[in-house]
Formats: sequence, C-alpha cells, structure tokens
Amino acid sequence: MTSTSHPLRHLLAAAAALLLCASAGAVVRLPAVLSDHAVLQRAASVPVWGWADPQEAVTVEFGKQSASTRAGADGRWRVALDLRQAASAPAVLHVRGAANAIAVDDVLVGEVWLASGQSNMEKPLGEKSGQKPIPNHEQEIAAADYPDIRLFKVLRKKAGQPLDDVNGVWERCAPSSIGRINFSAAAYFFGRRLHQQLRAPVGLIDATWGGTRIEPWTPSASGTGNSSALFNGMIAGLAPHALRGAIWYQGESNIDHTDLSRYTGQMQALIEGWRRHWGQPDLPFYYAQVAPHFYHIVRRQTVLDPQAAPRLWEAQADAARIPHTGMIVTTDLVDDLYDIHPRDKQTVGLRLANLALNQTYGRHDIAAFGPAFRALAIDGKQAVLSFDHADGLAARDGKPLTWFDIAGADGRYFAGEATVRDGKVVVTSPHVPAPVAVRFGWDEAAQPNLINGAGLPAVPFRSTRESLPQ
Repeated sequence: MTSTSHPLRHLLAAAAALLLCASAGAVVRLPAVLSDHAVLQRAASVPVWGWADPQEAVTVEFGKQSASTRAGADGRWRVALDLRQAASAPAVLHVRGAANAIAVDDVLVGEVWLASGQSNMEKPLGEKSGQKPIPNHEQEIAAADYPDIRLFKVLRKKAGQPLDDVNGVWERCAPSSIGRINFSAAAYFFGRRLHQQLRAPVGLIDATWGGTRIEPWTPSASGTGNSSALFNGMIAGLAPHALRGAIWYQGESNIDHTDLSRYTGQMQALIEGWRRHWGQPDLPFYYAQVAPHFYHIVRRQTVLDPQAAPRLWEAQADAARIPHTGMIVTTDLVDDLYDIHPRDKQTVGLRLANLALNQTYGRHDIAAFGPAFRALAIDGKQAVLSFDHADGLAARDGKPLTWFDIAGADGRYFAGEATVRDGKVVVTSPHVPAPVAVRFGWDEAAQPNLINGAGLPAVPFRSTRESLPQ
C-alpha cells in the first residue's frame, strides 16, 4: 500500500498542519524598529511592544530590568522600561512568549531622532541620479565610521490607514552601510554632531520622500484616508518607539499654493498630530527654512511670483512660535540658484544639531539662532530695525548690507541703503523720504549678507503685512 493511499496518513498530515498553524499564530513578534542594532531612547519610560496571541503572557528583559504583561484581546502588548541609568555598552533585548523567544542583539541606549521631509532631507550622503553630490562626498563616506551611530531607513510606502509597522532595518553607521542605504546626509551630519558633543549613542530614523507636500505626512483627523498616505505608511508604524525629537526639511512642493500663509497651520497640524500619535506633547521639532531658488523660472508653470518663496519663508518663521520648535535659515548655503537641492548638507545638519543642543540639551553656550526681526522705529528719513540674537551684527563678506527694501505709505518698495549702527540696522533711500515699512530678503533669489557674531544668517522678513499693498 502506498503512502498516498492510506487515509490515516491524510489525517495525520492534516493534524500536523493545524498544529503548525496554531503554533505560528502564537509566535511573539516585534516591530521593525525593535531589531538588531537598534537604539532605545535614554528616558524614564521607554516602550517595548509587539504582538502575540490574545492573553498570551510576554516577558521582556533588558540589562537588569524585567517586565511582564499579557497581550490584549487584539494581540497587542506593551511594557515600559526605565532606561535613565542604562549602561552605555551594547546589550541584548530578550522577549519571551509562550511558544518562542526573541533575542534582539547589539542594542544601545542613547538619543533617538526622527528625520523626515522631502528631497532636501532625503538627499543622501552618496551620489543620487539627477542631483549634484554634497561637497567631498567620497571623503565623507570614507570617514563615516561611527559604530555607536545607528541608521534606520524607512522604505517608501503609502497607505490608506495608519499601519502598525514600517519596512526597514537598523544598520551600524559605517562607510559600507551609509552609502548603500542612501541615508539622509543632513540627518547624518545632525547625528554626528550630537554624538560628538554628547558622547552618547545616537539612533537616526530616516523617513523621507522627495517631491512630497506636507499634507500626506500629516495625520488626518479621523486617522484614515489617502490624504495622510505617507504618515500612514512611513510614520505611524514607528510609534511608540521613544524619540528625543524630530527634524524636518520640507516646503518646496508647497510653494505653488496660492495662500502660503496656510503653511503655518499645516505645520502646526503635522507637529501636534505627531506629538499626539507618540503621546509626547512636548516632542522637540526643529526644521530648516527652504533655501533660495529660481522657483518662478525653473517651475514657471506652477510658481508665477518671485515673492512666493518669501511668503513660505514667512509662514515657516511663524511656525517657530509653536512651543518646543525652532528653525534654521539656509539663505547662505546655495551655490546654484537653479538647483533646488543645495549641496551643503553639512551645515544644515550642523545648524539643526546646534539648535537641538541649545534648546533640548541645555547647551546654551552653543549659538543656534541668527538675527530675527523684532521691531521697526522711524526716525525722520531713517527706518531703524531692532533684532533678537543681534550680538555682533555685521555683513558676512564685509561689504554693504544687501537685500533691504524700504517703502513709504504708498507701498512702493525701493532698494535701501542699510548699515549697522549701535547694534541695530538703519535703512534709508532717497526715493522714500517718509518710510513706514522695510522688508529683508524678500525675493526667491535673495542671499543676504546680514549675520550675527556667531556667523548665523538673519531671517527674511517684512515689517508689515496688511497695512500696505504687497
């Protein structure tokens, strides 16, 4: 009698298959962001979570800590670890369920930051087709040997509802890895600066997609919908992995919007939405103001006005009023106004890191802000401008100050002559005998030279928005 004809063998095979399915269903599993080489945030309550069978007992061990729980009716489970005093050496995260055990190897405890946005945050340390590489990219890659910096590249994915997980793996930062995974240059330089200053491990999560608007990165009010496709597919599944903060570089794709003042509210919706999703209401959020570029020439079908970019800059600057946020300026980092991807991502990462060091880590000895307009006073034919962060006001190149325009009550702006006097900037024009308003850097191509003593560029602004024709 052959094996294929015996009915008992069929029954045994079916029973074995059922047992296999049952045991597979009971396997405890973890999200992608909790995998070998991960970095956990040094904090009092750090989530470790995953999935198992409903009511299955799960135990988590890390270092000297142990925590147990049971999966809920939906199979989800979660525990919290206190990692404030965790050792700096790599350790193993052990997770055990009823049917299996997981050992997550080479886990560090340090500072975890999420980097997101469009192509200027996405721009890699190595070469990318259609883009000029960053300066000295080959040397930078060769020097990127930092085993205590870990990189997690989220693969591109859109979704109609928030996903439980993302696609990606952690990598040790090394010349062999950072170029291979096309990791964000700005995020890398940000993390390298933090690592060197804090002398602590750093975990960087790169969730970027070139050419994207802000809307799909923003959680929708109902939590579902294609309008939030990138949040759903690339951000939602990272939570609740504890973060120290987030960095953001986006806005170029929103410049074609007719009402650019809306961008401030859109940023607030994104920031507050992410904070709610993580359960971290004070999550630091630092971002780059988009750089000068010939938008109305290169993108003339969608951007008609060379003042569209300044209106976005204004909206971005307004968003810095949201608590626990900050903005860096990039007007001095462009070597080709026809290229929407400025090559100098070293300075972008440095400035974002200095902002985090100053604001989040209390390193107030590190300068983080350029001059920001505070007030306008009129003294006869002179418009006198006061600035915050104004110590050491000067011209970067030692030449006369550039990109100051001055207007009278008729709203007609003329190029002004501007000089630094007693820590303020005085602007005049023979065409404006009775000034009432000043604007600075108010053109998509503006690369002004006003800096403070720390060498940081001034924020573009206009002193009035509504009372004069613009």
